[in-house]
Amino acid sequence: MNLQQFWFLLIGVLFTGYFVLEGFDFGVGMLMPILGKGSDTRRRVVLNTIGPVWDGNEVWLLTAGGAMFAAFPEWYASLFSGFYLALLLVLVALIVRVCAIEYRSKINDPRWRSWCDVAIGIGSWVPALAWGWVFANVVRGVPLNEKKQITGSVWDLLGPYALLGGLTTGFLFALHGAVFLALKTGGEVRADAVRTVRLLLVPTALIVGGFGVWTQLAYGTDWTWIPLVLVVIGLVLAGAASFADRDGFAFTGTTLTVAAATVLLFGSLYPNVLPSTISDLFDLTIDNASSTPYTLKVMSWAAVVVTPVVLVYQGWTYWVFRKRITVDHIPPHAGLPLESALPQDSNKD
Repeated sequence: MNLQQFWFLLIGVLFTGYFVLEGFDFGVGMLMPILGKGSDTRRRVVLNTIGPVWDGNEVWLLTAGGAMFAAFPEWYASLFSGFYLALLLVLVALIVRVCAIEYRSKINDPRWRSWCDVAIGIGSWVPALAWGWVFANVVRGVPLNEKKQITGSVWDLLGPYALLGGLTTGFLFALHGAVFLALKTGGEVRADAVRTVRLLLVPTALIVGGFGVWTQLAYGTDWTWIPLVLVVIGLVLAGAASFADRDGFAFTGTTLTVAAATVLLFGSLYPNVLPSTISDLFDLTIDNASSTPYTLKVMSWAAVVVTPVVLVYQGWTYWVFRKRITVDHIPPHAGLPLESALPQDSNKD
C-alpha cells in the first residue's frame, strides 16, 4: 500500500466514523419533534442522549476535511468549490444546530425553547439529506473540465441517483437515531422510540437497498458486493433485534449498515476521487490529486501517533455516559446544562 492509498483509506475511515457517530445525532434531532411530543421533559430526555457526545462526533468531519485538504488538495479544491452552495448550506445548518443545542436551556421561556427545537430539527434534516446527495454525485461523477472545475448548473446534480442518495442517508440516519434513542432511554420515551424503529424499518430497507444495488451495478467492483451484503445483514439484524427487544444488537445492526454503505461508496469511487462525466481524461484520481510524497509521509507519522489517542479518549467518553436516561432523571426546572441529568440504570443488550 502506497501513501496515496493509505490516505484515501484513512479519509474513508474518517467519513465512516463521522456518518456512524453523527448519523445518530442527526437522527435524534430529526425525531425530536415526534419522540419529544407532549412535554418539554420528554424533549430534554431525547436531547440529553446526545448531550455529552454530539460535539465530539462533529470532530470527525473536521478531521476528514482537514485530511482531504492536506492529502488531496486538488480533490478538496474541486469538490468544495463545485458544491460550494450545498456545503455552505450544510455548514450553516450545523452552526444553527450547535447554537440551538447549546443555548436551548439558557432562557427559561417556552417560546425560546420551541424555536430552538425547530432549529435543531432543521440543523439535523438538512445535513442528513445533503450528505447523501453530495456523495452520490461524487460517485456518479460531475462535469469536471480540464481546469479541474465543475461546470454546468445545479440541475446537472439533481439526477435520480443523487436524489435517491439524499433519501438514503435521510432515512438511514433517522432509523439509526431511533435505535440509538431506544438504547439510551427508558420508560415511555423508549417505548415510542421502539415503535418508531419498527415503522422506519421497511421504508428504510427499501430505499437503502435500492440505492445500494444501483451503486453496485452502475459503479461497483467485484469486491464491493461484500459491503452491500453487509448493508443487508445490518438491516436484518437491526430489525430482528428490535422486535426481540435487544437494543444493543439493534444499534450494532444500524452501525454496521451505515459503515458498510460508506465503504460501498468509497470502494465504488476508488481509484478516482472525483470522476468527470465530460471525459475520463479529466478524472481526479488518488495519484494526480495528491500532495507530494514528503507531505504525505509527515502526515502519516502524525496520524499514527495522534489517532489512537483520540479514539481512546472518545471511547472513554461513551463509556462514562453509557447509562439510560428517563424522565425521572430530568430536574423539574429548566436552565440546566445538557449533562446535568445523570442516569442510574444500565443499558440493555
